[in-house]
Amino acid sequence: MNYVYKAGWFVGLVLLQVLVLNNIHIAGCATPFLYIYLILKFETGISRNALLLWAFCLGLAVDIFSDTLGMNAAAVVLLAFLRPLFLRLFLPRDVQDSLVPSLQTMGTASFFKYAVACVLVHHTMLFALEFFSLAHIGLLLLRMVTSMALTLACVMAVEGIVKK
Repeated sequence: MNYVYKAGWFVGLVLLQVLVLNNIHIAGCATPFLYIYLILKFETGISRNALLLWAFCLGLAVDIFSDTLGMNAAAVVLLAFLRPLFLRLFLPRDVQDSLVPSLQTMGTASFFKYAVACVLVHHTMLFALEFFSLAHIGLLLLRMVTSMALTLACVMAVEGIVKK
């Protein structure tokens, strides 16, 4: 992906997240967080510092428009930090250095496992910061699991639509 293409996805996903997806609350608890799709789709050869910078800017943009005080930035930076580990876990050893994670390049099972791990880390951090207490652990887990399922459904749908 070149930088103009990435910037287009950045702007599009931020606008989609803050104008549409933040207003979706299925059953009062499930909200999709599709903006993390950009971090999932960076090529494997990108430097960790560049990925962390993109993640911080992405999370900060969502935070500014959502008035969430850095929660999205913290969660997406943690995701970007752990992403190389997840790629090592779910990519075969003999892959090239500059691979863009997708259903086609990784296979359905590996990409789904990779997406689940990434979304789990992001949502755990995001909702832990939002609740900042274990007093309502049931509601925390319910919101985390339902939002995770909805986000994964959105990621897989976009991945199915965008395939080249």
